[in-house]
Amino acid sequence: MATKARNDVRGTTRTEGKGDAGGGVDVRGATARTEGNGGGVDARGANRTEGKGDVAGGKDSLKMVAMQAPVTVERPVRGDLEEHVPKPYLARALAAPDIYHPEGTTDDHHHHNMSVLQQHVAFFDRDNDGIIHPWETYSGCRAVGFNFFMSALITVLVHLVMSYPTLPGWMPSPLFPIYVHNIHKCKHGSDSATYDKEGRFMPVNFENIFSKFARTYTDRLSYRELWRMTEGSREVFDFFGWIAMKLEWTFLYVLARDEEGYLSREAIRRMYDGSLFEYMERQRHAQQEHVKTY
Repeated sequence: MATKARNDVRGTTRTEGKGDAGGGVDVRGATARTEGNGGGVDARGANRTEGKGDVAGGKDSLKMVAMQAPVTVERPVRGDLEEHVPKPYLARALAAPDIYHPEGTTDDHHHHNMSVLQQHVAFFDRDNDGIIHPWETYSGCRAVGFNFFMSALITVLVHLVMSYPTLPGWMPSPLFPIYVHNIHKCKHGSDSATYDKEGRFMPVNFENIFSKFARTYTDRLSYRELWRMTEGSREVFDFFGWIAMKLEWTFLYVLARDEEGYLSREAIRRMYDGSLFEYMERQRHAQQEHVKTY
């Protein structure tokens, strides 16, 4: 059923640069699929002409490539983000903007004054009491399309790891609850740094995911590119972070990849603010209702 949900949402409106106004949102292919030197914003070509920093005669203080450090050439960063996103280096507490959606998600998603990280997990708080219990996580996983085995595996892993850090006191709970207001305490190392330590969203680090690691297409990632990203984000001796990063991105890839086996930037962006889960639940519900009519 999850595969069918992914394949049935290709025709929705692709709006770029002006938020999410327009029709529905294709969370796996909504952004322009720009190949090579195609139209739109070339997330690789623009990387090396950033803000006049790497052109001939540019100031050394603005350059983003050090020729004695080949990794800075292999993983370029963008310097033109301010042309698309106001203050891209400013951590956003309530929204998850990118170059195509400078206002973040605006269609049927409400932040309720929660941080972006809190919004990410709030979908699994099915009764909206601020506490996520294991059965709610399982229910949420099933709602977005994971099968029984994957839902059970995710539930066990998430609550074993994330429950205790979020508890309001020192005593562990046998019910393994996760408190949404303390979810920032679960942030681990060796990640993309798109969330900051307090759970805000960093647009510049989100864009770096694609400028550094998207090779086949500028706006979506293959699983190999995702794996390369997790390798490039590793911090020394952070064994927990290495494993957590790979598991998280693998689960997302299984859930939201398109029919060609790529994970789009729009699916990734909406994963960060949790609107991806809301969207996929609506799509599955609509498909189930459609099946019932026949």
